Amino acid sequence: MGNAYLIGHLTVKDADKWAEYRSRVPATLAPWGGELILRGRIVKVLAGEHIHTDTVMIRFPDVAAVDGWHASAAYQALIPLRQQATDGVLLCFED
Repeated sequence: MGNAYLIGHLTVKDADKWAEYRSRVPATLAPWGGELILRGRIVKVLAGEHIHTDTVMIRFPDVAAVDGWHASAAYQALIPLRQQATDGVLLCFED
């Protein structure tokens, strides 16, 4: 198996809290080998429907690293801030 990717499809509700969350996440990724690949706003939907405005993609060495990161005390402490800042979903993919 290859890398694992966390993809978040999000709609920002509070820009200040989103900025704070974004500034604090990188430190939580390092112990798990996580690397931010993309953080951007949608330009257009080419097919189908998509309700969220922003996407985040983080690459990890494997699914176990994604699970470890998500369950870590460092990241769990940020979840309330993420929930205040955004609505959305987090997905995990493997290549």
